[in-house]
Amino acid sequence: MSILVFGKTGQLALELDLQGEVTCLGRDQADLSAPAACAALISQMRPRAVINAAAYTAVDKAEEDEALACVVNGETPGALARACAALDIPFVHVSTDYVFDGSGETPWRESDPVAPLNAYGRSKLLGEEAVRAAGGRYAILRTSWVVSAHGNNFVKTMLRLGAERDRLTIVADQIGAPTPARDIARICLEVARQLAEDAGKAGTYHYAGAPETSWAGFAREIFTRSGLAGADLNCDVADIPTTAYPTPAPRPLNSRLDCALLETVFGIARPDWRRGLDAILQDLEAAT
Repeated sequence: MSILVFGKTGQLALELDLQGEVTCLGRDQADLSAPAACAALISQMRPRAVINAAAYTAVDKAEEDEALACVVNGETPGALARACAALDIPFVHVSTDYVFDGSGETPWRESDPVAPLNAYGRSKLLGEEAVRAAGGRYAILRTSWVVSAHGNNFVKTMLRLGAERDRLTIVADQIGAPTPARDIARICLEVARQLAEDAGKAGTYHYAGAPETSWAGFAREIFTRSGLAGADLNCDVADIPTTAYPTPAPRPLNSRLDCALLETVFGIARPDWRRGLDAILQDLEAAT
């Protein structure tokens, strides 16, 4: 059987489906709020690898719905990992920079202390801990600022607002790196392939785009590359601090990720998110 992907309509799952050789399970087939049922699907279908591309991603809503977030992002990944370990097949689980507290300016390494600021981060940390406890051929891939031509994300929001307004105020003191979902999909498959050959590569890794930027800097690049910063459609970006844009769930200021370990172990380098952005813009243009 092909590689089994939990998730069907999210950014990463859609990109994985485009890569081929995968079977994607939507909510109608795999209810992530039912860990045992999801794990049973792995035992029944016997895939050659499993990628968990689904999650509870409503960061602000999780503040009032933490119990469900902890099941979907915590208990279910653990159940999937245990099922994979029992079959000795690779399990790739996608996590987040939100497991860190966002302090300082140094890129986070895999071994750095975790201290999530919000409910979403706590739920994702529970998932990481459960996957590690399961053992086997697993890889936890922490990433950041996922974008694509699918669903709701920062690129599509900026394109919509930039076409409607001549000035936007964007947070400039949160620093990290956009990561195209297409690149994440490709490396999930590559990591799964290498784990099948070498269980010794199991562990936690970071994967994010390069170079680092702020949300405001990312917005400017979106407008420049899409043509919205031209003479006919001029959208100015004004920097604001995080304190000027309060949200129910606090965001980390430092989302920089040190990705050297993934390159050392798997030979996978960080992608240039600007090239990925160009591809996203081309996809969106082709879809209009």
